[in-house]
Amino acid sequence: MNSLQLSPKQKQSFNLSLRLWLPLLQSPLQELGSVFQNYSYENPFLEYDAGRYESSYSAGGGAEALSPKQRAFIPIAAFTAAGEMEKLEDALVAGLETGLSINEIKESIVHLYAYTGFPRSLNALNLFMEVVESRKQVGIEDTVGKEASPLPEDFDKNAYGAKVRAKLAGREKDISGAPWQEFSPAIDTFLKEHLFADIFARDVISHKTRELVTISALAALPGTQGQLRFHYKASMNVGLTQKQLQDFITTLRKRVDTKRATVAGDVLEEVLKAP
Repeated sequence: MNSLQLSPKQKQSFNLSLRLWLPLLQSPLQELGSVFQNYSYENPFLEYDAGRYESSYSAGGGAEALSPKQRAFIPIAAFTAAGEMEKLEDALVAGLETGLSINEIKESIVHLYAYTGFPRSLNALNLFMEVVESRKQVGIEDTVGKEASPLPEDFDKNAYGAKVRAKLAGREKDISGAPWQEFSPAIDTFLKEHLFADIFARDVISHKTRELVTISALAALPGTQGQLRFHYKASMNVGLTQKQLQDFITTLRKRVDTKRATVAGDVLEEVLKAP
């Protein structure tokens, strides 16, 4: 039998692939998140989303439907954005009962301050603190969950944020030269280095979950159809499917508000029909 002959360049490429992938292939499933983190700073879209392995069949709608945990984020984000605290309290309890960790819910609310403002996020965090404490008092110990992994000392916020924003926008390169960027360079910097780097680099929840949380909040806010349109596209660019977005509208209608779901559904229909 003839042996496989590799050129020096092929051997180098093969050895590099082994060094990159062997630690992943040899890791237990529960440790994949931390192993992936070592590689994700070079490529912010290489990420481990444990929620992907949940069975969606138990909630109906087939394998492409949102999982129960994904659905639980929708009313939490929507009621946080709308400031509807009584409904938010019920949604927070339901999220914990569904299996979301304390840190996953906290992270989703922290994420939302960039879209809904500090007052809404702080109000929601204060309420969530009360919910967790009241459950402790009756003997319910909710799962705390993972903390955000530390960022490397040489983390380049500008480069990471540019990669994230480009991916969300479905572009090879980051947006540049837009009139609003030239009119206000400061907000462009804050978006790129803070929202899409400082916040998106936190690995407590995935980019896919962040986009699901974002569209849930935008659907609950008036006058944000333009942003909702962008983030529907962004959510598909990070892995949500058309069927999952339709499931999102169904969940919004059942658990949040019929009128908001109708408006959000009309915007989604426009996005899906666009060339």
